[in-house]
Amino acid sequence: MDAPEQPQLYLITPPEIELSRFPDQLGAVLDAAEIACVRLALSSHDEDTLCRTADALREVTIARDVALVIERHILLVERLGLDGVHLTDGPRSVRKARKELGQDAIVGAFCGASRHDGMTAGESGADYISFGPVGDTPLGDGTVAERDLFEWWSAMIEVSVVAEGALDVELVATLAPVTDFFGIGDELWLADDPVATLKSLTAPIA
Repeated sequence: MDAPEQPQLYLITPPEIELSRFPDQLGAVLDAAEIACVRLALSSHDEDTLCRTADALREVTIARDVALVIERHILLVERLGLDGVHLTDGPRSVRKARKELGQDAIVGAFCGASRHDGMTAGESGADYISFGPVGDTPLGDGTVAERDLFEWWSAMIEVSVVAEGALDVELVATLAPVTDFFGIGDELWLADDPVATLKSLTAPIA
């Protein structure tokens, strides 16, 4: 994913998806805003569930020419005709994923708030590095990826960067000058109206 002039939007699915409802919901959001990529981020390790969900979402994303990557499961990318993988273990699996999937696949790596892990993942062949959470959340260990990390990264490193986790309007406004993508997930799917929520959340960059 090439670094855009203005931050682009990157959607992260809920950890559990109701197939009777979610594809339509996702389609409505993709129709309402320009989305660069969707990450299938299921908590399930059940192969059948992952495959059925990926098939359903691929129909939605292909129709709108949006990239679809899967979290963690490198071996399912080619089998399911997906665009790439999002790794959650920092730089550890980046080389393996790149070797397995080739140069054309998207390989992204979540690196928490670690500048060192981000640089290592970038050197190992990641297309983008994701840092987060950028906002306060009771999840995780309380570490927050601060603005100065993104500021340093955007000044020094060519690899695209994603800001994700506990975003709000204020954080979007603050981070917009120093990030390439905003990774948006629960902020949308826990809301009654994901489309309206996305519009208000991203108002600073509209």
